Order: sequence, then C-alpha cells, then structure tokens
Amino acid sequence: MNRPVPHDDYMPRPEHHFTFGLWTVGNVGRDPFGEPVRPALDPVRAVHQLAQLGAYGVNLHDDDLVPSGTAATERDRIVKQFKAALQASGMKVPMATTNLFSDPVFRDGAFTSNDARVRAYAIRKTMAAIDLGVELGAATYVMWGGREGVETNAGKDPRAALAWYREAVNFLCEYVRSQRYDLRFALEAKPNEPRGDMFLPTTGHMLAFIATLEHPEMVGVNPELAHEQMAGLDFSHGVAQALDAGKLFHIDLNGQKIGRFDQDLRFGSDDPKGAFFLVKLLEDARWPGMRHFDSHAYRTEDADGVWAFSAERARALQKEAFDLPALRARGYAYERLDQLTMELLLGVR
Repeated sequence: MNRPVPHDDYMPRPEHHFTFGLWTVGNVGRDPFGEPVRPALDPVRAVHQLAQLGAYGVNLHDDDLVPSGTAATERDRIVKQFKAALQASGMKVPMATTNLFSDPVFRDGAFTSNDARVRAYAIRKTMAAIDLGVELGAATYVMWGGREGVETNAGKDPRAALAWYREAVNFLCEYVRSQRYDLRFALEAKPNEPRGDMFLPTTGHMLAFIATLEHPEMVGVNPELAHEQMAGLDFSHGVAQALDAGKLFHIDLNGQKIGRFDQDLRFGSDDPKGAFFLVKLLEDARWPGMRHFDSHAYRTEDADGVWAFSAERARALQKEAFDLPALRARGYAYERLDQLTMELLLGVR
C-alpha cells in the first residue's frame, strides 16, 4: 500500500541550493517559427516570485538585467533596484554569464570570430559583465560559446579558432586576477545549435581544453543535461568525470529528448530514471554547488503557467545497499535493480 508523503517534504527551501536564470522564468515563448506568446518579465518581480517558491538564488546574462546600449545612469538605476530586491528577499546571485550570441555582430562567433574587432568587442563585453556579476555577488562565471562554431569548414580553421578561444579565456583569467575578484569560470559545452557544429562540443572536450590554459585552476565546467543528451551521451557520466577531475563548478538541469533540437524541458519531465541517477550522484558526492534549472515553460503556457513550471524541484532519494561478496559466482542483479528504481520513482515502494 502506498504511503502518502507530506507535501512539505517536497517543497524546495533555500538550503537545497535551487537556482533559476532570469532567462528561464522570463522566457517569452519565442521560437524559430513563432513570435512571443508571453510578456517580458520584470527582473525585480522574478526575484520576489522565485523567493516565494523557495529558491536560493537567481542567475543572469548581462543583457537579461541591463539591455545592451543602456546609458550608465540608467544602468546604475536598474542595478540598484535589483540589488534592493535581492536584499529584501534574501535571494543570491551565485552565477552570471554573458550574452555573446544574440547580437548580429556575433553571427560568426564571439571569441572565435574571424574578425579580430569582433573578438575584442566580445572580450570587452565579457569584462563589463564580469564586473556586474561580481557586484551582485556571483562567485561563478559561466562561458557558453553559443556562436563559436561553423556551418562549413571552408569558413574557419578550427586550430586558429581554438587558439583564439584559449587567448580569450587566458586574458579574462588575468583580468579577474588583476581585479582581485573571487571568481571562477565554468565552460559550457554544446554539440550544435545555433551553429551547425560547435567547437568543444562536450564536457570531455572542455576538460581537455582547460588543461591547455595558463590558469587551469581557475576554470572548470558547467555541464548541461540537454546539451550532453543532444550529443547522445549519458549526462551523469559526464558529470561524474567532472567531479572526478575536481572541475564541476556549476551544473544546468533540464530535460531533453535525444535527437531533437535544444528543448530545455523541465528537469525530470522526460527521463525520470536519468534524473534520479543524476541527483543520486550529486548527493552521494555531497557536491555543495548550485542546482540550477536552465529550462523554460512550454510555449503553450501563459504567465501563470510559467510559475507552475517554476515550482519544479529535485530531492535526493536514498540508495539501497547491496552486498556483493562472491563476484565471480554471482550475477549483479542489475535488471532487478533497474526495476526497483522504476518502482521507487513511480511510487510503488
């Protein structure tokens, strides 16, 4: 007989370290075939609403808070209001990042653009965004190279592109050191979309790249579930490799169907067993970092539906201990273990 679980046991609390991006709850439902279906969300309102849902913090791209081209006085007013909302709600900004993909100037890449002037602008934009992130309290800075790639190999030498990428990360590490910021970088991989093929497409590629940097101790990874599954990989294995290397600086949780476009579905919505083993891995490792939800509501949802989506949460499930004394003589009972996992997820046990 199923035992009812008290509802409060499933309610997220700040100590669970659940975080959301302004771009997640603020997603307006635009896609390549349709215009927005929801109004833009004020960042201050997002902070207060997420705090009521039990979130620990909110993360942001620079342009999520301060639109590109905003005058200095207006920038200061926006940031002041946002900081006041953080203080009033108790919310934190653990991570910040830069939008280096929306502006048409980045259509051939940011750090890996063939145009040196674009590369310089991308670095300058990132420096300003780092300043903003640190001002808001961020300790982790994510780098996602959304346009770092090609549609045709005729357009770019990948060796030159990797050299430019390395030069940019090295420069930004030196900038952080010169400013005496307490900040680490987390590189985020993705195999494709929006580019046909993207450089450093998986977490493993990123880990190898980090070893070539001048300050590898400052740089780790930010694996994203959807991105790894787009490459046909088991997400928990990539996360385990990052943990083993001491390089799991941040993590993005969402959902994804293999072989599809980048869907950013609600975490656990399409692969509860995969979500279970990912959460189990993080809890068994006692990883202290943020559980960041990089997902958004379906395009079918209105504003109320966005907040229903945002009530998602993950909780650790206790593992069952197994005694395996006679390894040569006994089977491992993985079939039964997998069945037990599904029974636990479905509430049979």
